[in-house]
Amino acid sequence: MSPELLALFSAIAYAFCIISARRGLQYSTPTTVTYVSLLVHTITLWTAVFLTGGIPPVATLALVLFLIGGSLQPVTRLLTYTGVERLGASRSYTLRATTPLFSTTVAIAALKEEAGWAILLGTLLIVVGIMVASWDTTDQPSSFRWWHLLIPLAAAFLAGIVHPIRRYALSLSDEPLFFTAVVGAVSLVWFMGYLALPNTRPPVWDRKALAPFLCAGLCETAGILLNITALSHGTVVVVSPIIATSPLWVLIASVIFLRDLERLNTRTILASCCVVVGTLAIALGR
Repeated sequence: MSPELLALFSAIAYAFCIISARRGLQYSTPTTVTYVSLLVHTITLWTAVFLTGGIPPVATLALVLFLIGGSLQPVTRLLTYTGVERLGASRSYTLRATTPLFSTTVAIAALKEEAGWAILLGTLLIVVGIMVASWDTTDQPSSFRWWHLLIPLAAAFLAGIVHPIRRYALSLSDEPLFFTAVVGAVSLVWFMGYLALPNTRPPVWDRKALAPFLCAGLCETAGILLNITALSHGTVVVVSPIIATSPLWVLIASVIFLRDLERLNTRTILASCCVVVGTLAIALGR
């Protein structure tokens, strides 16, 4: 399967993760959904590793790089879910989807990846499309503070750093399943340490939130596995912008599954055109 298609499926998986998490956050907290998603990630992927032959031999540097990336993952997830809680899914994921602006810059500067005009134009169109589709100032929570905007931006920045790290590590040892499992285990260990701190909000266990959070965990696990697999076959400047189309799929899925809350309009159609053209530009401009 091509890296572009893997990246697209990753974006769709992340979208369903956000929709499921948003439902559960009506009854619980970002800390809880982060904890549940990391548990699901770790259990499912380590089971898959042992069912497919066990731990493979990998380069030490590649493992170290994924340990570093895995240490950043729980922070990124917590910031992402906190942004959804504070700003709403659409507005928060608009800013979270600026990841390609950071990852592409790092990939070009550090990995010496090449990005022609078609890839750069495609990245710009995707970001513009996401902004047009998602930003709605009429849906601003009463508790909104300007610094809340920094929460998803911080998540985007961290993800933008992690993508090039993963790409370089995978060039040393191409074991996406094992490395994705490593990310889950390391993230879970760090997050459990965070939960043990004195002033940390403990998880809020509500039966109504359990099913949505489990679904969010499964979708995010699928998303990150597809993400890392795409990076093992493709470049950051191609994969990252396609994954960043996730907010558009959030919007489309909301229209399909939450018809009483979402509707198509001219802005949505224009945004869809921008994202589709941008994705095609990246795919054809490799």
